[in-house]
Amino acid sequence: MAVDIYVRLDKWLWAARFFKTRALAKTAIEGGKVHCDGVRGKPSRQVQLGMTIKIRQGFAEKTVIVEGLSEQRGPAKEAQTLYSETEDSIQKREELAVQRKSMPHSEHKPDKKQRRQIHRFLRQQDQD
Repeated sequence: MAVDIYVRLDKWLWAARFFKTRALAKTAIEGGKVHCDGVRGKPSRQVQLGMTIKIRQGFAEKTVIVEGLSEQRGPAKEAQTLYSETEDSIQKREELAVQRKSMPHSEHKPDKKQRRQIHRFLRQQDQD
């Protein structure tokens, strides 16, 4: 007798160590940062084996395929066996990381005088 095991999406994301707490997982899901099989997820959605989940965390966007189900958070080694990231997802993340690192950035924030100059310049651009 085969029993289908279903796990809530927020519990699975927590158990797979994508989020530190279930509350953070729930907030991300409700914020539209998690999609299941191309559809916006709900915290109570049932995760099944083979399901494709797209997770956006900060600059990183991961596409994973569910390989295992668990309602309990265990060691990181066990959590990594619950999913496999797609090759396309890995490649995109690496490309974005290289782009972010190559972007020029200032060592400090502009001071008050520099901010005024920036605002003045932008206003002139809008008027032209």
